[in-house]
Amino acid sequence: MTITGEMLIGARRHRGGDGAFHAVDPATGERLDPAFGGGGAAEVERACALAWQAFDAFRESGLDQRATFLETVAWNILDIGDELIARAMAESGLPRARLEGERGRTVGQLRLFAQTVREGSWLDARIDPALPDRTPLPRADLRQRHIALGPVAVFGASNFPLAFSVAGGDTASAFAAGCPVVVKAHPAHPGTSELVGRAIQAAVAACGLPEGMFSLLFGAGTAIGTALVADPRVKAVGFTGSRRGGLALMEVAAKRPEPVPVYAEMSSINPVFLMPAALAARAEALGAGFVASLTMGAGQFCTNPGILLGVEGPDLDRFVAAAVAALGGSAAATMLTPGIHAAYDAGVARLAGAAAVETLARGTACSGPNQARAAFFATTARTFLAEAGLQEEVFGAASLLIRCPDVAAMRVVAERLEGQLTATVQMDGADAAAVGALIPTLERKAGRILANGWPTGVEVCHAMVHGGPFPATSDSRSTSVGTLAIRRFLRPVCYQDLPADLLPESLRDGNPLGLWRRVDGVPGRE
Repeated sequence: MTITGEMLIGARRHRGGDGAFHAVDPATGERLDPAFGGGGAAEVERACALAWQAFDAFRESGLDQRATFLETVAWNILDIGDELIARAMAESGLPRARLEGERGRTVGQLRLFAQTVREGSWLDARIDPALPDRTPLPRADLRQRHIALGPVAVFGASNFPLAFSVAGGDTASAFAAGCPVVVKAHPAHPGTSELVGRAIQAAVAACGLPEGMFSLLFGAGTAIGTALVADPRVKAVGFTGSRRGGLALMEVAAKRPEPVPVYAEMSSINPVFLMPAALAARAEALGAGFVASLTMGAGQFCTNPGILLGVEGPDLDRFVAAAVAALGGSAAATMLTPGIHAAYDAGVARLAGAAAVETLARGTACSGPNQARAAFFATTARTFLAEAGLQEEVFGAASLLIRCPDVAAMRVVAERLEGQLTATVQMDGADAAAVGALIPTLERKAGRILANGWPTGVEVCHAMVHGGPFPATSDSRSTSVGTLAIRRFLRPVCYQDLPADLLPESLRDGNPLGLWRRVDGVPGRE
């Protein structure tokens, strides 16, 4: 499949005229062909107009048709073959095995949402039949279901060119809900985005769905994304990226005549609590496991372990010694973009230059462009509590150990943390009481709590929560991974005394779709 550098607006290809740009191979600094034409106001207008035209038809498409569409997208992505992996490697610097795994995750979550759509419980259908003889007042016939919000603007993420990009979780869950999607591709991997976008475009046509339910826009600056979020036909936004970028989109959405929700995943340092009995039992293994998690993918995961907390003493010293030895031998790794690399170096320099922060170890020296050396620092709980800037995320393989005088101080630090995607507890049986006292705080601070694991790696399943209180996300009630993500793009509608032939199928007597429903308060498939 030839990459052309064209946007996809509905069923058509279109070359933008608002500034050409190229992808860059971060491993070599080489500019990659072809040039991509950036979009502007005209392209946003056309894509949003088509999305709005498609909305009512797509949101009422049959559950099986919508599920088949998601499965067709998955097959089309696989059919691209090695060309997709090769282009993604060139545009991201990520290794083949990582990208092949990410392709599997992308296809898997599309298929999981297809299963969810067919099963139908996400409609949350409820029927309270009329009670005309009830006293002192009769009850009307009341029926409720969830419907799609409307067209969704999705922003591709820099660190997952497949799983959080054009056909990633935001797009899959929006499609599953019945929402058309307009994607703003990340400028770091436009070729990868075009290949996947064409797979979606072909699936739309093959499944007989309205063309406007998908468009793909390019642009190297912020103008096109701002225009997309400001468009009145866009009813929700999915974003994964920096806190600055997420806050900017939230501001645009809030200032609209009709404000809309922005589901932004932004910033997290994912604390790891090294409990005393666990350290005493396996300090060296924990040190090695920590470094493996920290350096995976050059640390470019939103769930990277950015801080650790432990009680000062010989066992924590054993952990540090093992971590320093492992990290000192870790090779420098290519980061996703020159901009991300520069930001990482600046963040590491900020920590290294901070008063009362000790540099414990650095990885091996860099041997090529845009490579990052892992970094491990330490400070005291007193310093961490006094310096708010030490909570700032450094996106990459950098972590800060907080030395605490006792477990009570660990809880004090936990109370002062911002919202997080994850919080991890390394514990043994003797730590159970202390962990039990800590969990209520962690529940208020994080979307996912782990025991005896490491936060990097997110399972796509029904129970997963990839979200958390601000600034981890803009809305702690949501998740961007797992089937619960569909709820972001739905809203409830109640139908009172509507004639039977005007009711949606999901609410008709006899349950023609065979859905799980709640009838007069009783759940089942009646």
